[in-house]
Amino acid sequence: MMTNLQKIAAFPLFLCFFITSITACSQELKHEDNEEDIIFKDEPSTRELKHYQAIPNDLVLIYDGGAHRSIQWNKEHFAPYVSAQVNGEENWLFDGFLFLEIHDGQGRGFASGYQAMAARKTEWENLLKNYFAKGNGIHALNEQIEEVKKAGKVTGEFEKRKVVLCIPEPIPNQTDWGQLNGRSLQFFKKEDRLDACKWYIDYAEQLFQNASFEHVELIGFYWLAEEATNSRNLANDVADYVYEKKYDFYWIPYFNSDGYSEWRNLGFNVPYYQPNYFFSESVPYSRLQEACNRANKFQMNMEIEFDDRALKSKGWGYRLTDYLDVYEKNGVFDSLKVAYYQGGDAFYKLSQSENEEDLALYQRIIHLITQRANKPRIDQ
Repeated sequence: MMTNLQKIAAFPLFLCFFITSITACSQELKHEDNEEDIIFKDEPSTRELKHYQAIPNDLVLIYDGGAHRSIQWNKEHFAPYVSAQVNGEENWLFDGFLFLEIHDGQGRGFASGYQAMAARKTEWENLLKNYFAKGNGIHALNEQIEEVKKAGKVTGEFEKRKVVLCIPEPIPNQTDWGQLNGRSLQFFKKEDRLDACKWYIDYAEQLFQNASFEHVELIGFYWLAEEATNSRNLANDVADYVYEKKYDFYWIPYFNSDGYSEWRNLGFNVPYYQPNYFFSESVPYSRLQEACNRANKFQMNMEIEFDDRALKSKGWGYRLTDYLDVYEKNGVFDSLKVAYYQGGDAFYKLSQSENEEDLALYQRIIHLITQRANKPRIDQ
């Protein structure tokens, strides 16, 4: 979820055509005027589609870990995401939380195209340490759930909230990532890129186990690179390691992303699709239906996208409403998993707003989520 402006400014090797959007490459737009020309690669996969953990119905994206972030993901900030009042009764809300970051805020990117320099082992390590810092991230989420449970606000059975952690992309040809077991890794070697990912997965798993969280569980890893360009010869091997540990492998490619329809061949087993409609008024309303059609064709889940502009003061709430309208029309909330890109903490801001239109939009979202929570879990 990145802007074309970010990718152009930060990494000039990407010759991207600019449009205000959360995603980047010219892959997204090169067929914009004639989408009939797009060639879909949906060859049968030799990999069995299997899930190792229960998949959350509603997965909210929590961007955190870069020095440029001003949001403090403490217990209070997680409160509107954990539970909400619907028809006078407190209900559990999001059942999944994806922790991710695109760059460290100091010049190093966690995937291709975000910064001129690639994140090193020390930045990868600091990213995880941030998610497991006391009073922040996963600890804060666990504490807020504990508070709601102790207060007896929500009746009925509670399921642990599900946590997914991003895996930074080992950016091809990087030579300053760092050392493993006394060996300096060189990312022009596939085996070194894979070893870095394995180290990161092991370290994340160790931190999670050491924390002994009572109310959250680690269920999977998310591949941060939103296109397959640099991953075709790597993602499957990372997937093997993820599945060996009984986790699931998540991916959310952008609209027209290189390889999005090949998600199964690439090794992923929990894919979502980005419509990239919210971020530019030049993207037509028909984009949402087209995205739903593609998700149906390629058996993918869907992402809802919005940021602070959804607030009444910014005037773009109608575009978030369009997502909800089209998704309801297509039965997305009845049959698919949904990921929520919020551009920071826009959902929090909607929940705290005193504007009637903002609150109406917030209420509509939480009604959709809690209705799904009260139904049998959707099997993918």
